[in-house]
Amino acid sequence: MFSRMKPQLTYALTASLLFWSTTLHADTRAVLIGVGDYEYLDADLKGPPNDVRLMAEVLSGRGIAPEAMTILTTDPANLPEGATIAAPTRAGIFAALDQAAADAAPGDTLVFYFSGHGSQAPDLNGDEGGGYDEIFLPMDAKNWRGEIGMVENAIIDDELNLWARALLARDVKLVGIIDACHSATGFRAIDPDPAAGVARSLPPDALGIPDDLPPVPFTGAAELSGDFVFLYSSQSDERSFEYPLGDTGIWHGEFTLRLAQVLASAEDATWQQVLAATSDAMIQGVARQLPDAEGSLLQERVFGEGAGTARYRITGSVLQAGLLQGFAEGGEIVLFASGAGGESIGSVTLGKVGAREAKISDPLPQVAKGATIWAAPGRLPDPVPLTLANLVRADPEDGLDYSLWDAAVAAAPRPVPGAVPDLVPVLTDGLLALAGPDAVLDARGPGTSPRVVVTGGETEADALERVLSTMAHATRLRDVLSQAAGRGFTKTEVISVAIERRPGTEITDPAQGASCSGKAGAGAAHDPAQGVNGCDQLWLTLTNRSGKAQDVTVLYLASDMEVLPIWPSQNIVNRIAPGEAARVGLQIDPVSHAGVEEIWILAVPMNETHALRTDLTPLASATLRGTAEGGSDAALWLESQIAPKDETSMRGFSTKPADLTMIRQIVRLNPTNSE
Repeated sequence: MFSRMKPQLTYALTASLLFWSTTLHADTRAVLIGVGDYEYLDADLKGPPNDVRLMAEVLSGRGIAPEAMTILTTDPANLPEGATIAAPTRAGIFAALDQAAADAAPGDTLVFYFSGHGSQAPDLNGDEGGGYDEIFLPMDAKNWRGEIGMVENAIIDDELNLWARALLARDVKLVGIIDACHSATGFRAIDPDPAAGVARSLPPDALGIPDDLPPVPFTGAAELSGDFVFLYSSQSDERSFEYPLGDTGIWHGEFTLRLAQVLASAEDATWQQVLAATSDAMIQGVARQLPDAEGSLLQERVFGEGAGTARYRITGSVLQAGLLQGFAEGGEIVLFASGAGGESIGSVTLGKVGAREAKISDPLPQVAKGATIWAAPGRLPDPVPLTLANLVRADPEDGLDYSLWDAAVAAAPRPVPGAVPDLVPVLTDGLLALAGPDAVLDARGPGTSPRVVVTGGETEADALERVLSTMAHATRLRDVLSQAAGRGFTKTEVISVAIERRPGTEITDPAQGASCSGKAGAGAAHDPAQGVNGCDQLWLTLTNRSGKAQDVTVLYLASDMEVLPIWPSQNIVNRIAPGEAARVGLQIDPVSHAGVEEIWILAVPMNETHALRTDLTPLASATLRGTAEGGSDAALWLESQIAPKDETSMRGFSTKPADLTMIRQIVRLNPTNSE
């Protein structure tokens, strides 16, 4: 098991790679579990061993000594010297948890991390409202065993709950990080591409769990009390994925990779801020996986210290950072003569980018002999078209003629060999649907994968090109806004957002289809992430909490990846003075299926040199590129980043400005007739 050869990523915990480290006053310990190879299940994963290596490095940088780590992994190579290393069997995991609990004293912090497969099994004691326990699968997990009424050797959430209760009762702080999922939607990948993402969840039927077991009556859930925070890689109804890191052959869980990047840099952040920054990073790209969290420590500061906004050393013509730090081939880096402060001395383009290093394509500026050049992220690589996997037919026996869609897909961009396609085209019910890279059609419920609909005088090829262009623009805009806004852990609040929901009424006309009556009920405070219905009105109260006037723009990302301008509309003043507020209203379209959408609230400080307002609503449309109003550095930089380099003259803004605030509000759509 441990002798299997596979691509390795060396995590050298040396000062040359880690420019930051701290010593914690109270003891902080960690139990890190990564299950890649399964002894009895045909369910191997590639990422978990890499995940635990990365988490061990990040936690070491935040002050946890290797001697205080127990790492249970199916691939123990390249782990910190001094850490306790074992195999992630059920017995080994519980032995490690018990030992860590015994070593912890009141006031200490214990980190529990799991990367591997999750699933669901019938509830044994009535504490689950849905009738199923969440289970984690160690390396020696087997299938369902009827005589014991369990998945053999699985770890049940009830068992972890008992362990956690004992810790919390002794005033030990608990941080749980789970990169696995327990979604039981029942959806399956349709002929998945071998390079596509892999879900970290095994459906119950794959484990032989019968679906006709009598349910255990619900007796009530046992709530935890004490100082704890749990971070989950996805929502309860979503799947968690792992992906290859470029063409390195190294895989990571998407959640772990982004969380590690955030924790490495977070200087003075709460767990809630860390979750938000991780979520922002994870939504880049077409696929969506939204992390979740709970616990009394959400608003508490993360232990240890991070590196802040780091600059990276250049040695020869090699940048000492790569894909793990968020760099990509074709991107620009901004050069400096020192590790902090000072003016830029130029910018260069990156060539081949590996996991930890990146080659520099352009000549570097001349510096004094022995001097070091430092680099910070600059312009993103030029936007590229979205790529499609091979065409899949959901029902080969449906008897429908898809020849025009066949031709349209054949002409669409394809990924380079070994790369992950952005979308999987699926022929279903006479239409072309676009599934995510995991090839799961309608993962959130019937109709939730976008359909390509021919309109006007379009051909099928025209319609597909239009949809792909719209989705590509939304993806690029979201990436650029996320980079421009940064993480902002130490910033004071700029804009506060209060949301009121007014329930609307949907009207169905057999001839005209669904529409909204225009009437709305009484308003009440509401979190749209908890669900909204078609025709509901959402009223946002945006209050400027900063000391400067802010120009505010509101955009909306629909479930089909179209970006819509919400506010300001024409001739509306969008400048909010300090302490003042503005109300912005929007109405949800009639909803036919479940989905997740987003409200983007963007704030730019008033330009100090002139009175022009910054209005970013033109950025919503790819065809209106170059028309954003206002002269702030943020507006100019955004314009320059969205277009390919040869289409823009905004060369003077290679360094991203630090004055854009972005707030993302998730909107979860309830399907029709759902409350």
